Amino acid sequence: MSANEGGKVLLHLYRRLLRSCASYPSKNRWGIYKAVQEEFRESMNADPNAAETKKKVEIAFKGLEQLRMYDEVSLGGGNKQNPNWEVTLEQNPMPKPLDV
Repeated sequence: MSANEGGKVLLHLYRRLLRSCASYPSKNRWGIYKAVQEEFRESMNADPNAAETKKKVEIAFKGLEQLRMYDEVSLGGGNKQNPNWEVTLEQNPMPKPLDV
């Protein structure tokens, strides 16, 4: 994958994370939103081939997966008014934080 393609993938991931944060059912949704923005801004010029950067991208994809578990549209089968939600939680949902 070229650097340009990798950048497009990361930009798409960033946008999906922000959209998912905005609809996350939590009092802290905007705190999470700001944290995602900060993390991406701090890592904007990071080496895409570095192990630490790859780990951060992996964690971002995992976080997106977890945020989407609570998406009203997908939980309600396309209907926000559907009260029948089902969420499956993992035993070890996130890897341990990086030693920075």
